[in-house]
Amino acid sequence: MKKLTYKFSNSTTDYYLEYGISHLKEIVDQRNSIIITDENVYGSHQKRFKNWNVIILKPGEEYKTQATVDAIVEQLITMEADRKTTLIGVGGGVVTDITGYTACVYMRGIKFGFLPTTLLSLVDASIGGKNGIDVGVYKNLVGTIRQPSFILHDLVFLNSLPQSEWINGFAEIIKHACIKDVGMFRELEASSLKKYQGRKTLVCKLIQRNAILKTRIVQQDEFEKGDRKLLNFGHTLGHALENQYELSHGQAISIGMTYASVISERIAGFKEADRVTSVLRKYGLPTFSEFDKQKVFNVLKMDKKRERNDIHYVVLQRIGKGIIKTISLEEFEKIFEDL
Repeated sequence: MKKLTYKFSNSTTDYYLEYGISHLKEIVDQRNSIIITDENVYGSHQKRFKNWNVIILKPGEEYKTQATVDAIVEQLITMEADRKTTLIGVGGGVVTDITGYTACVYMRGIKFGFLPTTLLSLVDASIGGKNGIDVGVYKNLVGTIRQPSFILHDLVFLNSLPQSEWINGFAEIIKHACIKDVGMFRELEASSLKKYQGRKTLVCKLIQRNAILKTRIVQQDEFEKGDRKLLNFGHTLGHALENQYELSHGQAISIGMTYASVISERIAGFKEADRVTSVLRKYGLPTFSEFDKQKVFNVLKMDKKRERNDIHYVVLQRIGKGIIKTISLEEFEKIFEDL
C-alpha cells in the first residue's frame, strides 16, 4: 500500500494507492459520510457498500445535469447532511464530477473524496479538482475547481469493467503519453490492451504513472492559466462531438486527437500523426470519422478554451511534447473546413 500527499494552492489531497474500499472507514467517519455511486457499480459490488449511507444514481453522461444535482441535494437534506458530512464519489467520471460539484455547492462547500472505479476515472477524471455538469450539448459548461480531500484506488472494481470501458480509459492514457511522456508512448506501442488486462502489476504501474503525471501538471497550474491546458489535447473537437453523436468520452477524444495530430502537422511541424493514429487503433479506438462540420463547429465555438475571438488549441511539436497555440476562430474554421 502506498500513500502520497500532494499540495495544491489552497489544499492537500491524499492519494491512497493500492488500497481497498475496506480502508475507507480508516480515512473518514463512516457515520458522517455519504457514498454517491450509480446503479452499475452498486449492482456489481453491493456487498462492499454494507453499513454505508448510499445515494444511487442512474448511470450515464445524460444524467450529468443540474436536475441530478438537485435530486441529490433533496436526499442530503432528508439524510440531515451538514457541514461535517463527507461525500464520497464511488464510480466513473460522471459520478466523481457530480459528487465533487454537489459537495462544492451544498451548504457552500463540504468535504469530499473519490474512489474511482473505471480506468478513465483512475487516470484522469478523478484527478485535478474539476467538478462539473453538462448543459445540453455543452460539456462541463458549469462547474468548479476544488480538490478532493482524498483519492483511493481499489483495482478490484476493474474486474467488473466492460471491455468498452477499458478502451475508453486508454484514450486518456494515450493523450498523456502524447503531450508529456514519450517513454510511455513507446511502452504503449510495444504492449497491448490484452497484455495490460492480463497483468495486474503492469496495469497498476500504468495507472499510477498517469495519475502522478496529471497531478504534477495540475499542481503547477491548478486554475488552467498555462500548461494545464495541455491536458485538453483532443478535447476541443472531442467535446463538441461527444454529446452530439452519442460517443463515449474516449471515442470522442480519440477522434479529436486524430485531427489534432493532423492539424499539428500543418501548424507546428509535427511529423508523426501516423504513429498517433496507429496507437489509437491498436487500443480499439476510432480515428478519422465523418461528421457535420458546421454543426460541430457551432458547438466547438462555445468551448471553455475560447477567449473572445481566439481559441487555445493544443498541438504536438513531437510525441511527448505538446504546446498551446492561440488561433483566431476565423483561422481555425478555415483549418477545420480543410480537414
